[in-house]
Amino acid sequence: MTLSGLFVPLITPFTENDSVDLDALETLADTVLAAGAAGLVSLGTTAEASTLTSAERLSISEVCAGVAARHRAHHIIGVGSNSTSETVRAISQLAPDVSAALVTTPSYTRPTEDGVVEHFRQVATSSPVPVVVYHVPHRTAMPLSTPTLLRLAEIPNICGFKYAAGTFDDTAAQLLAQVPHHIDVLSGDDALAGAMLAMGGSGAILASACVATEHFVDMINRWRCGEVARARALTHALVPLSLALMAEPNPVVIKAVLAAQRRIPSSSVRLPLLRAGSAATQRGLDALAEVHTG
Repeated sequence: MTLSGLFVPLITPFTENDSVDLDALETLADTVLAAGAAGLVSLGTTAEASTLTSAERLSISEVCAGVAARHRAHHIIGVGSNSTSETVRAISQLAPDVSAALVTTPSYTRPTEDGVVEHFRQVATSSPVPVVVYHVPHRTAMPLSTPTLLRLAEIPNICGFKYAAGTFDDTAAQLLAQVPHHIDVLSGDDALAGAMLAMGGSGAILASACVATEHFVDMINRWRCGEVARARALTHALVPLSLALMAEPNPVVIKAVLAAQRRIPSSSVRLPLLRAGSAATQRGLDALAEVHTG
């Protein structure tokens, strides 16, 4: 399968009494797809997935699947833990109408890179849907070398990477230059998406796009069409917004901005996250206003 364009990792809207607001989630999902996103990502980091119950995860995935089906868009779902057997169990239960599974490198355990390759081999073999490798070393404490990433790209049923190393480094440049043509590389670092796209990335999974979807869609499309001058201008305009929205742990500022816009019922998050501070929220709103008026 091919993954290109913008994929929006959705927040999980909570009410003030800490229940999941599925109506608000459905509206948000519908809005980002109507704005031109190629697909949704549910149950990722932005969704606070680790704080959700099994029943909540199921309800959220069903809502996102329904919205994606109506728009004929992709639905990528976050799966996995630092246990290979648990990840295999979870991924084997995915519905076949899911477009792909987003699976992180095992965290905390700190296996060897050979162990990571074998982890993904077993996961991909068990998965009823294609697998996207989520490379996010600042969360997993498991940086991977270019040779290991290229070994992962050779595993059947792995279709791409979400690359979120926190920097555009030699590994990213070498991966983009050497990855097989059937493997898609999606930027997972909001402020660095333009650099990844300029070097050949096929798209991006960007939490900031929850609040400025159409602008990120335009930026990605311009890079992919080779409209470099306009793409660069859009990138420069969106970087301050991304930095403002990520000034506190994801997704607290995003949720505060969405709540201020009355797009979700509250800015509530679940511990150990705390709500965004008022100064960070205002900076996010100001940066968003600059994008809209720029």
